[in-house]
Amino acid sequence: RFAGTVMGEYAIDGLMRFGMPPEIMARYAVALVDDRGQVLAGSLQAPSEVLRLLPWSNPPLEHEVPVSPVGNGLIVKAQGYRTSQDIVGSGFFWVIGALSALTVWMLLGTWRHTRRRVQAQQALVSETNFRRAMENSMLTGMRALDMQGRITYVNPAFCSMTGWTEGELVGRTAPFPYWPDEDHDQLTARLEDELRGRSTPGGFEVRVQRRDGSIFDARMYVSPLIDPKGHQTGWMTSMTDITEPKRIREELSASYERFTTVLESLDSAVSVAPLGSDEMLFANKMYRMWFGTRGQGHRHLVDLAGDQPTPSPDDGDAVDAFAGMPTETLTDAGAENAEVFVEELDRWLEVRTRYLTWVDGRLAQMVIASDITPRRYAEEQASRQAERAQTASRLITMGEMASSVAHELNQPLTAISNYCNGMISRVNENKISMQDLLGALEKTARQAQRAGQIIQRIKAFVKRSEPNPAPSDVAQMVSNAIELADIELRRHQVRLSPYVAARLPSLMVDPILIEQVLINLLKNAGEAIMQAGRAPGERYVELRVGPRRQDDLEVVEFSVRDSGNGVPDEMIERIYEAFYSTKSEG
Repeated sequence: RFAGTVMGEYAIDGLMRFGMPPEIMARYAVALVDDRGQVLAGSLQAPSEVLRLLPWSNPPLEHEVPVSPVGNGLIVKAQGYRTSQDIVGSGFFWVIGALSALTVWMLLGTWRHTRRRVQAQQALVSETNFRRAMENSMLTGMRALDMQGRITYVNPAFCSMTGWTEGELVGRTAPFPYWPDEDHDQLTARLEDELRGRSTPGGFEVRVQRRDGSIFDARMYVSPLIDPKGHQTGWMTSMTDITEPKRIREELSASYERFTTVLESLDSAVSVAPLGSDEMLFANKMYRMWFGTRGQGHRHLVDLAGDQPTPSPDDGDAVDAFAGMPTETLTDAGAENAEVFVEELDRWLEVRTRYLTWVDGRLAQMVIASDITPRRYAEEQASRQAERAQTASRLITMGEMASSVAHELNQPLTAISNYCNGMISRVNENKISMQDLLGALEKTARQAQRAGQIIQRIKAFVKRSEPNPAPSDVAQMVSNAIELADIELRRHQVRLSPYVAARLPSLMVDPILIEQVLINLLKNAGEAIMQAGRAPGERYVELRVGPRRQDDLEVVEFSVRDSGNGVPDEMIERIYEAFYSTKSEG
């Protein structure tokens, strides 16, 4: 049963001080709060705003326990970490964080720098290997000298040329071991010029002695050796072996000298000039003696020869007016010949022209002019002698046929004499009528006309005259030849069988010369038959004239065939030689 009420009074600080064990107070932040969250006693505080903003900060671990038997009005609240703000501790934290971040950044920078350095080192090694490979594969010897003239570098090609190793050459000063003994003074003076910068830009030729004592010719080029800062540290020399090129150059020079000597010694004028230009590319001694050094003589010869192509009038190329034109046909074509008379020289020249491609690619024309004045005079004299020989041949032929011609003329003359004597006798006896007298006179006139024709034919045949080609009838020429030759053939009792094809064209020939050939052939045929001793029934000669195709040309062939023994085989190749004959009397 209710006995009454006991009311006690307590102090909150006393509860905290005497009611909490010390070890708990050392590890936790403990406070007494009321139901509104206000701290009544203890050191409990809210977390710092800075700590709340840190992304890595976790909310503090808290635990609340109501204080009994007081009720829910008093709560014991404990936190698992310290809630007081430690400025020194925060400073150390930020310093350590900054140092850690800086360390990480430095590590990243060091890694990147190391990677770039490794890449640069690899590129440098590759570049060095490439340059070393280039130096080892170069055929040109390289040598570096310092400012005092000491060898600081040689490549394998230089060592291979001289026969000395790199260790034996690097560090050496003049005189160098590859200098020939007899060239020391000259090479020493040249080395001093090099060190003073008086080297020749085009290089210079020297003799180099190999280790085995053999000598070869080399060409050296010297240039300053500049370091990356732009300062000169020495001299770089490149050396090439020119023994073989020099030998070839000397052979070419000797060949050119021989070629020039031959051209200069020619009796013909040789000149080469571009088409459509007065420029002279080459002219030998004979050309210069005839026409001088100008190109007008070349152009004049070309104009006289009539072998000069004309460029296009709208071609504006001042160097070569024929540039771009197809020249293979011209350069592949053969030489053109022409015989011209040059009034300035009073000479006959044989001009031969040919197109060629000059050494600079231009189309040029070569002209070779030979003096043929003596030959022309000889040909003219030979032509006159041949003409005299032809006339003499006709005279000799008629001389040989004189007896036959006299016999042939004797018949009409005897007939004329008989007709005249008969008419005189009958007139004196008044035993002839007018009709018989007219008939006898007509026969006398025919015989006289016949004799006159024979004499006119002989006169025309033996008459000396210049060759005069004219349109000539084939049948008429054959008839005239037969009329003279048949006299000789009948005397030898040789039968002549002529055949002339119908509708033959007129020939542009000298009829007298053709008749002379036919008479000679027919006369020779009769003599061949007499020499063979054929029976009268086997003595015949065939004369056939008809068209024929020879070498794609339509020609007229005169053929004489006899029944003699023919020409012996051993003489068949000589029958066309002048003054050759198978006759015993020549």
